[in-house]
Amino acid sequence: MGDHHSWTAAPATAQRARSVLAAAWSCAVTAEGGREEFIGVHTVAEDGRVLLHLPDDSMLTTAAICAPRGEPSAVLEFADVAPVPVRNRIRARLWMAGWFAPGDGHLTFHPTRAVLREPGGAVVVDLDEYAAAEPDPLALAEAQLLTHLADAHPDAVGRLTRLVEPESLHGAVRVQPLAVDRHGLTLRIEQARGHGDVRLPFHRPADDVGQLTERMHVLLTQASAANCPRTFQRQRQRQGQSQRRRTEGDG
Repeated sequence: MGDHHSWTAAPATAQRARSVLAAAWSCAVTAEGGREEFIGVHTVAEDGRVLLHLPDDSMLTTAAICAPRGEPSAVLEFADVAPVPVRNRIRARLWMAGWFAPGDGHLTFHPTRAVLREPGGAVVVDLDEYAAAEPDPLALAEAQLLTHLADAHPDAVGRLTRLVEPESLHGAVRVQPLAVDRHGLTLRIEQARGHGDVRLPFHRPADDVGQLTERMHVLLTQASAANCPRTFQRQRQRQGQSQRRRTEGDG
């Protein structure tokens, strides 16, 4: 039997939306009673319904009870924030329009429309696909994984730039890990006046952190086998030499 893979090199839109929901810690809600921002009050059911556990004095509870069922009575907004400090840290925004139903100690939000905006533009999320999708298996671990890579292994990040096309590194002043999912790692390449993102796909998807470690080792092995240093390595070397000369001059 042949080795066949049906996966793609990037998560589907519905899965990205579910991943944003799973990892987001805060949300903003716009309803008839106005706009409120909450931290740590939402959970997500298996079918994608959002459950809000609100304080008793929230205006949203009253607005949800008074709103006619079946009409979009609220809009929820979630931001996907890069865990590593980079320019423009908002990687995506998810908007969901729908209506609330009071539950036992919470409000259940039933979405009627969902839109995911990423750097490439806004896409309407198919609600059937959204309800059937699951978050990326690395979504909840991503923040810790990326901050560890950036803080403890900057040399590895620099080595990975050998896998990036030279034109993408032209004028680069800093490279940071921006995102990781089961399909690949994304690097943010910052220039003096702008930035761009480059995706390094894994040779096969990772279903857990253990598999991710193996996929990263493969990428680093490929980077180490690159024939010559890329532009970013040469720039970092020149910056290091310049810094040493300034330090010696001060001494």
